[in-house]
Amino acid sequence: MLVPVLLFLVGFALLIKGGDWFVDGAVGIAHRFHLPELLIGATVVSIGTTLPEVMVSAQAAAEGNAGISYGNAIGSVICNTSLIAALTVAIRPGKVDPKSFRLPTAFFFAAALSYAIIAWTLGKFERWMGIVYLCVFVGYMILSTVQMKKHPELSEAEEEEEKSTGQPLWKEVLLLVVGAAAIALGARFLVDNGTLIAAALGVPDSVIGLTMVALGTSLPELITAITSLIKGHGALSLGNVIGANLFNIILVSGMAITISPFAVPAEKTIAGLNSSLVVDLPVMLFVMALLCLPTLKSGKLRRYQGVVLLAIYALFTVYQFVS
Repeated sequence: MLVPVLLFLVGFALLIKGGDWFVDGAVGIAHRFHLPELLIGATVVSIGTTLPEVMVSAQAAAEGNAGISYGNAIGSVICNTSLIAALTVAIRPGKVDPKSFRLPTAFFFAAALSYAIIAWTLGKFERWMGIVYLCVFVGYMILSTVQMKKHPELSEAEEEEEKSTGQPLWKEVLLLVVGAAAIALGARFLVDNGTLIAAALGVPDSVIGLTMVALGTSLPELITAITSLIKGHGALSLGNVIGANLFNIILVSGMAITISPFAVPAEKTIAGLNSSLVVDLPVMLFVMALLCLPTLKSGKLRRYQGVVLLAIYALFTVYQFVS
């Protein structure tokens, strides 16, 4: 038991320090090239923080464990939105630039709705679908790059701040890469121990994926969100969550489906119906709608969104373990 405890503490330390380096590198790069923090968060930062989901789901798919792959992607979206983004919004609500917010949000709902429709109608994911999702990922990255070049955003104050730091580009890139690696390694330590404990208690794979693994692999987003808030970069945090949610569908699930196509797990039912189809997928779509749609309309994040989302996450987690 001593070794798991030590690994947990090492993982926690790696997450904290890695998040610090990662945010510093991302913000430095955004300021250097006059790019919107929200879009940097929705692309470069999101790729880094989604690495644990990619690794866990790819490994689970290669081993034929569809429950973990499927549950991890959906559970991570729910966790990112109703826990991580919710904390950000509840603590520090603020304005959002709709132009930067629109692209990742549109891509997410297109991908998530297609994912849900496939699950509801076909009940299985075939390899060509995974390849399509991976192609969508490439397309999103290209469009995001074009948008960032067309809409640079850097205030005079931020420009002076960037000049005053004098950090060389190689150091900012190094901070980003080393920070991402530290976050991924730290998250892996926590996920492995949490999964072993849940499995020992007889918790089904799909539930482990929706809760323990999803929370563990979402720790990078949580650490990035907290660090971003402390450093005063809320847009980076929000962009990271939206981008990570999109990547959970088109990159994480796309990779898992391509490696090993699978049917929608039916380990858990409610009133004789597949719980994943009538609870998990609707919750995933609802929490993102609650976060994004009012924000797109008003250009503001409001504290009530964060509070309601946190309540939903608490109820969802309780449901997974008691029903």
